[in-house]
Order: sequence, then C-alpha cells, then structure tokens
Amino acid sequence: MSENQIYTLTINGAEREVRDSWVGESLLYVLRERLGLPGAKGACEQGECGSCTVMVDGSAVCSCLVLAASAVSSDIVTVEGLSPDGSLTDVQESFIQHGAVQCGFCTPGLIVAIHNLLDENPSPSELQVKEAISGNICRCTGYGRIFAAVQDVIATRSA
Repeated sequence: MSENQIYTLTINGAEREVRDSWVGESLLYVLRERLGLPGAKGACEQGECGSCTVMVDGSAVCSCLVLAASAVSSDIVTVEGLSPDGSLTDVQESFIQHGAVQCGFCTPGLIVAIHNLLDENPSPSELQVKEAISGNICRCTGYGRIFAAVQDVIATRSA
C-alpha cells in the first residue's frame, strides 16, 4: 500500500470503505474519525486501559494497537455491532441494572470484552471473568458492580 489508500473493512457484518487513509492509522482512529463509530474510546492510546476494545476475528483487542490497514481481511465487531437491531444486549442491560455504568468511558470496552468471554465460555469462573477484563481499567466503579452484572448475565443465560 502506498501512503494514502482506499480499502474496505468488514465492520459489524457490513463492508465499509475507508477513503484517503494513511496506512499508519490505528483501527481506533479509523473507526471513530473516518467511519463515525464512536463506541470504542481513545484514552491511553497505548493498549493499557482497554477503553478501545473491539473484536477482531473473534478475539478482543485494543484497537489503538491495530493498524487499520492490517485488518482488511478481518471481521471486526465494535460495541455498536453487538446487537444488530440496535437494542441493548443482556450484558448492557445488566450493567445498567447493577449500576456498573458510571462515567461510561470504560463501559464499551468492558462490554465488548465480556461479550467475547461469554461467547467463548458461557460459564466462566470468577477468576476467568477477572482475567478477561484485566486489560480494562475502570476508575469509577471499583469493579464490584461490574462483576455483579456479569454474574447476573451468566445466571440468566444458564437458567
């Protein structure tokens, strides 16, 4: 690829054309600034906080660390794509019910990470939940309400 390119990304099941992109742009930047998908948040821009978590080919990744141009043949799912009809998912509903959403900056990344975990393991242990969100920093909740929300989803799904 030369300096500025036009390429296509598959995001939330739809092909999206990225125009006049510099090949060094992060997936986070392209999602937010070029494609108008603001769900992934940019905080540390170093892969330390998890606020920009998206799924790429079924794995949770920090989109600030992925070059958008390298994801051309990948399947990308953002928080906006977790529920194709635009309704809230059970994880999002549980976050609201348990007060796990405070300032909201970390919430999209946590929601994506938890969906990724529950897609891979519908009945994770508490330790597995902690490990799955260990890359997501939340400065408001103290995580107790987040864990309660996840446990509620697990219980509801297994009932």
